[in-house]
Formats: sequence, C-alpha cells, structure tokens
Amino acid sequence: MNRINKRMKQASETFDPTKVYTLEEAIANLERFPKVKFDETVELHLHLNIDTKLSEQGIRGTVVLPHGTGKKVRVAVVCKGPQQDKAKSAGADHVGAEELIEKINKGFMDFDCVVASPDMMRELSKLGKILGPRGLMPSPKAGTVTTDVERAVKEVKAGKIEFKSDKQAGIHVGIGKRSFARDQILENARLVIDAINASKPASVKGNLVKSIFVSTSMGPGLKVGL
Repeated sequence: MNRINKRMKQASETFDPTKVYTLEEAIANLERFPKVKFDETVELHLHLNIDTKLSEQGIRGTVVLPHGTGKKVRVAVVCKGPQQDKAKSAGADHVGAEELIEKINKGFMDFDCVVASPDMMRELSKLGKILGPRGLMPSPKAGTVTTDVERAVKEVKAGKIEFKSDKQAGIHVGIGKRSFARDQILENARLVIDAINASKPASVKGNLVKSIFVSTSMGPGLKVGL
C-alpha cells in the first residue's frame, strides 16, 4: 500500500462514512486525520440543485473570508496613471499597463489573481487564451474589473475568494488551512455557505444546496447536514 492510500485509510478510520455530521463535528474531526508535511487546505465541496444547461442558473460570486485563506496571494494589477500608485500602496505584487500585458503574453505567470481597470480590458482581452483556462481573467462579477483597484487589491489580500459552479453542478473552495483554529475554519465555512445560498437564482425551486462535504486537500470528505 502506498503512502497516500495508507494515509487515506487512516483518515477514513477516524469517522463513520455513513453518518451525516454537523458542520462543527466535521471540522473538529479533521484534526484527527494523519498529519502531512505541509499545511493542508480545508475544503468545502457542494453539490447544487441547478440545471447546468441553463446559463441563468449558474452560480458565481465572491466572499471575503473573515480569517483569510492562509495563503499568500500574489496580485497583478493592470491599470494606468495614478491608479498604479494606489495599487502599489494597497500591496499589489505587480503593476503595469501594456508592458505588463506583454510580459504575461511572453510567459510571465508569477501571480495568483489579476485585477484590471475597465479601460485596460480591451488590451487585456488579448490574453484570454492564457488567463481564461487558468481562471485568472478579470471579471466585473468577481470584482476584479473595477475603477477602485486599491480596494480590490486589499480585499484579495485580506482573503476574498470567488466561488463558481462547474459543469457537474459543483462548487469547490478552500476555506482556510488546517493550522487554523477550529472556530476560524467554522466561521469561514459558514460565511461561504451563506453567500452561496444567497446567490440562489429565482428559477431554482427548493433548496439550492443538495449536499455538502468537508475535507482536507489530502483527506477524505465528511458529509455535512444541510
């Protein structure tokens, strides 16, 4: 048995896979999983009651986690003029206009998020094939296309995350690190679940969320009661 399978088996022995846990119980149980050599991400996995063929039922939104993600987020900002100074003062890692776009086009990818001012989107759209597949293309819905780049950078640095339903009607998001205090993970999780429920389209009948699982990046999932 390889190391990963052995660790997964050990983790599975700490809980009852047939039981539906409260969110508090599930998060508490993660502490019993075998430790790994890095600080694992705690993840939420939701299955939604949506028709993925209907564009109006797609779920997408953002939420600022009160305790952050535990990950240092590198932010690139594409803007001009005085906004560049504001982006830098807010903590942006890379700031520029056409020269930054050209740098990215040549392979520079040392960032986790891209923020852009609206006047740069025409130029930035040339990078659609590079940024799009990586989920890095700025979007007004995600708050990453904005005239207030300073605020956008601060929010991302503070723990703003985006959630988006996939083709299997699922949403998968990191809500912190295993090293976080239990209450911090719990508060982050509740805020994400509330934000997703608040994004329920009018055309969806009944509950939006069909199931929720909590896991670590290297561990099995525990089912959480709705």
